[in-house]
Amino acid sequence: MERRKFTREFKLEAVKLVRERGVTVAQAARDLGVHGTALRRWVQERAADSQQAFPGQGQMKPEQVEIEGLRREVTNLKAERDILKKAAADSTDQCNTTWFRPRWRPSRLGWRWYGTSRTTGDDRDA
Repeated sequence: MERRKFTREFKLEAVKLVRERGVTVAQAARDLGVHGTALRRWVQERAADSQQAFPGQGQMKPEQVEIEGLRREVTNLKAERDILKKAAADSTDQCNTTWFRPRWRPSRLGWRWYGTSRTTGDDRDA
């Protein structure tokens, strides 16, 4: 079943019927063939912002346009931040690293191997 779409003019006339002529929402909804909840929502939207009520399909209110632009900007800034973080991490890894040589070192329990696996012997000094 396809969802019904109502024009801005239809919604404005329905709200006018309720607010100016004093018809109840339930009666107006029955007469117009609209669900009462939808008509109540239209009345509330019109009362909240009479100039920008029912902007239409695909059209946003100015506040929504601004919010969407700010969201896009935040996404771009986060991407730039992540790129800079990775670049900074890579540059510090190459320039400022101290070389760690695995070896036997004393510990509380005696001598212990620090570094890579003792069994492979890849990083052990011969």
